[in-house]
Amino acid sequence: MIKKGYWIVAFLLSVALVVGACAPAAPQATPQPTQPPAVTLNVWAAASLNAPFTELAQTFEAAHPGVTVTLNFGGSQQLAQQINEGAPVDVFASANRKQMDVVVEGGRIAADNPVNFVTNRLVVVLPADNPAGLNSLKDLAMPGLKLVLAAAEVPVGAYSLAFLDKAAQDAAFPPGFKEAALANVVSYEQNVKSVLQKVALGEADAGIVYSSDVSGADAARVSQVDIPDALNIIASYPIAPLADSAHPELAKQFIAWVLSSEGQAVLARYGFGAP
Repeated sequence: MIKKGYWIVAFLLSVALVVGACAPAAPQATPQPTQPPAVTLNVWAAASLNAPFTELAQTFEAAHPGVTVTLNFGGSQQLAQQINEGAPVDVFASANRKQMDVVVEGGRIAADNPVNFVTNRLVVVLPADNPAGLNSLKDLAMPGLKLVLAAAEVPVGAYSLAFLDKAAQDAAFPPGFKEAALANVVSYEQNVKSVLQKVALGEADAGIVYSSDVSGADAARVSQVDIPDALNIIASYPIAPLADSAHPELAKQFIAWVLSSEGQAVLARYGFGAP
């Protein structure tokens, strides 16, 4: 009797084990894809870089999920001052080396990090209907002309004064050309976009901007007088990561993108030259 009971128990245990083995496994939780952490990369750049850097930033974001590139444009001298005052910045692109050096001297960019990434040149712009009848560079000294320049501390303003110095030394220009042209200045602006805006709106008869500013939609708003190579100033633009960037590797990647053949092609489409 005991043996019979033992075999019954053993049989029932065997059935339970078989049934358990055949039972469907408990569903496993589907692993959720991990999202990259949200990161903001602060890029500060000269006002003349507005259009190409906006495009470059959008492409960079598309290639780096979770990254937002926040752009701040202005006169390089204003940006340099604010950076040295402690603004949280990851990348700085200046329209000249002088303002980049201001930040280097302020200790926020390592001296060996800035690299030239693009060049630019000057052009004289006029309202589309040219109300003053300006036909040549000599006419910048014409009495009564309303001329707008960027301030001397702004890179394009310094370049404009250098152009006037060259013209004053050229025998093709009348004596006192530079003084007469400067006497026609009705305002000194804090960035190149303000110079272009005043001319496009007819608030001035002429202004000096970068050739890259007369591209895209802005090209239809003004006419222009070219400045020959012998009198022109070639502006070199440096770019660098901030030494205390919150995202140093990402800052380097953004600069590498700007320097890449694809990035350089974008800049060329907006009228910039090779470094």
